[in-house]
Amino acid sequence: MNKLLPLALLTIVAASCAQPPAQWELRDDPAIVNFDRANAVSVDQELVDPPFLPVHDQVASGPPRVVNIRLEIIEREVEIAPGVFVWQMAFNNSVPGPVPVVFQWDWVNLTLVNGTTNTVRFGESSNTMAHNIDFHASTGALGGGGLTVVAPGEEIGLEWRAVKSGFFVYHCAPGGEMVPYHVVTGGNGALLVLPREGLRDGFGDPLRYDKVFYFGEQDYYVPKNADGTWRRPTNFIDQMAPMLDVMRGLTPTHIAFNGKYGALTADIRLEAAVGETVLMLHSQANNPSFPHLIGGHGDWVYPYGKFGNKPDANLESWDVVAGGTAAAVYTFKQDGVYAYLNHNLIKAFLFDAKAFIHVTGGWDDNLMHNSFEARPITAN
Repeated sequence: MNKLLPLALLTIVAASCAQPPAQWELRDDPAIVNFDRANAVSVDQELVDPPFLPVHDQVASGPPRVVNIRLEIIEREVEIAPGVFVWQMAFNNSVPGPVPVVFQWDWVNLTLVNGTTNTVRFGESSNTMAHNIDFHASTGALGGGGLTVVAPGEEIGLEWRAVKSGFFVYHCAPGGEMVPYHVVTGGNGALLVLPREGLRDGFGDPLRYDKVFYFGEQDYYVPKNADGTWRRPTNFIDQMAPMLDVMRGLTPTHIAFNGKYGALTADIRLEAAVGETVLMLHSQANNPSFPHLIGGHGDWVYPYGKFGNKPDANLESWDVVAGGTAAAVYTFKQDGVYAYLNHNLIKAFLFDAKAFIHVTGGWDDNLMHNSFEARPITAN
């Protein structure tokens, strides 16, 4: 046996040398990085309301493009919970704002509109405040915030290149205390920058998804009247000073997915099927969060929502930093109702940081079943 041991070890070493571990990181193609903007094809992207994303390819089929998007800012009043009203700052009349989808090294060509009754496409609105936008995905001072300040009734253009892949927050950032005020009244969303080769799993193999759901988590700071009832302001400006007083306490009065209570548990029905792979995207522009899928896992979770980082495998819960995102992929294996939530369970159930995903397609007893039905306790 002692004489055979060195030979066995030598065989193992030889096998290891014959199959070196694959390198997960990929280098950028210089031809793509240095592609001439003048030769880029211009495409218009039709944005849709969360929790859904625009129709998009998962792998780039050509050189970098110029992707044209239009975001219109609406100041609107919404009942975020029964009897609780907030004047929101909403991109494209949605909280959170819509998710544009581009590939790494594409150019994003934005038209930002500060809507008024005469220009807005989303019904009656008359904005009162200056607005702008800070793209966490962009490269440049203030994320474009200093170049996009726009008064009511005006529009402005900004073009920037998506040099990093991942899922990134964007938000209004006018300066000073107006930054948190605009963000916590809904002035935020996220942008998806896909790697040109598409997503890859932890082995470096291509990973494709069948559906995408976007969970935008929003914290609110609603003031009360002297008698303890919720204050209902008359407009975005009237709301500001009392709300800032509540914000200084750092304790939200309300927390919701997608703008208001019940948005993803009653108003919108999220559906999937057994065998479908779902990309779950999560953002929180102001507070940390801890997503968890009850009854499932993060098969692959991309740290901080960034696809250039090797994903983690089989997580039960994962992190979203304040002003950050998470991206997780799961293939459903059983039917039933799954709760996707912030696993700070106080925020999920005493507030409303949760969503339901309704899955159909069959049950596998090998994965889970009752070993016996409820019965009186028996002696050991």
